[in-house]
Amino acid sequence: MVLQQQLKILISRDEIAKAVDRLAREIRRDYQGSQPLLIGVLKGSFVFIADLVRQLDLPLELDFANLASYGAARESCGKVRVIQGVKTPVKGRDVLVIEDIVDTGITTSFLLDYLKKKKPASLKLCTLTDKPCRRRVPVPIDYLGFTVPNKFIVGYGIDCGEKFRNLPDIYTLEE
Repeated sequence: MVLQQQLKILISRDEIAKAVDRLAREIRRDYQGSQPLLIGVLKGSFVFIADLVRQLDLPLELDFANLASYGAARESCGKVRVIQGVKTPVKGRDVLVIEDIVDTGITTSFLLDYLKKKKPASLKLCTLTDKPCRRRVPVPIDYLGFTVPNKFIVGYGIDCGEKFRNLPDIYTLEE
């Protein structure tokens, strides 16, 4: 099948599960006695955040932001569109943003700046994957699953043109 030849496994589901467990332990430790607001960045983070929150044995609230800078392309256009903003009040809250990938940093930086203006008590970032070699805007990452190479990745919620989100592992999409 041609599709399978285009995909090369980068991070297995077992490696992902171990990283999610480690990240959950770190977050539980840092947010003991707090009721953080977790903000998932749609659509890519939905699988990651679902697995992560089930391991967080602490009171929390959950909201989502839907931002776009890619569309169907593989390269960010550099302009971020807010498709759905955060509905839960942020002021005075401990806020943890959950991302699937930090790539150029444009979208993540935009969201963090947007949230800072709402005056949270604290604001941190947890990302499953980071691609620092493509960074155009600096982004502080507090909780990191994996650093990935400069290849287009898909699976575990991460897409290419809305395809491949359902794959349980993370793959590189080869030409």
